[in-house]
Amino acid sequence: MSNDDLLSRITVDPEICHGKPCVRGLRYPVETILEYLAGGDSVEDLLAEFPDLEREDILACHEFSRRMLTAKSVHLALK
Repeated sequence: MSNDDLLSRITVDPEICHGKPCVRGLRYPVETILEYLAGGDSVEDLLAEFPDLEREDILACHEFSRRMLTAKSVHLALK
């Protein structure tokens, strides 16, 4: 599956989760999936915990965040 195909799994609907980017119109915000991963949960953990998620959904969250980070640059002062 191409990166563009993965991104089609991320939806934004003002009626779902206050318009936050979510997985396939479900109530799984990208932000929440990334928080689970950052907290140490594995992809397999998430798939077991949320059976309606697919591996490609999690990859789509990664791709979405990657694109968001490359869209804006943040300049931090170095000490």
